[in-house]
Amino acid sequence: MTAENIDLSALEELLAQQDEPQLSPDEFKTVFRNHPAGVAVVALLHEDRPVGFTATSVISVSAAPPLLAFSLASTSSSWPAVSEASTLAVSFLADHQDDVSARFATSGIDRFADGGWTPLPTGEPVIDGAVSWFRARVVQRTPIGDSYLVSLRALASSLTEAGGEPAASPLVYKNRGYHRIGDDTAI
Repeated sequence: MTAENIDLSALEELLAQQDEPQLSPDEFKTVFRNHPAGVAVVALLHEDRPVGFTATSVISVSAAPPLLAFSLASTSSSWPAVSEASTLAVSFLADHQDDVSARFATSGIDRFADGGWTPLPTGEPVIDGAVSWFRARVVQRTPIGDSYLVSLRALASSLTEAGGEPAASPLVYKNRGYHRIGDDTAI
């Protein structure tokens, strides 16, 4: 089902009829800047070329069935590729990969030119050295506000391990900066 086929008239009407005050975009962003989020790179093949972007919006939705989701602005240069994708990969970055995150968040460059990624046998790019990754099938693209919520069914995964534990800590983004989670931060 494409976004054009989804009837959102009831949702749009509900959003338009709100008579209570709401946060400004800046107020909303300020709250989320102070909410730490894991950093991932979402990547796919589009017209035989890799496409990818940094995402801090990846969430677990359900374990049975195994579903996850992320949001992407409709104005993103990656949206046309994501709007047509049937499968993609989500690589959860390690705490030493802040440069990778910054590269995949930069517009107007070939984000794959510097290497550091490997195609899966099915073609989707995964980031080398990531803590883990999912290969996933797109099950729904839901327009919400000026973005899309992209829902995925996990098909395959990998966890980089050392002795049964992840080999690296995840990269975390908070208040416009990258952070590491170490053993000394456990409560």
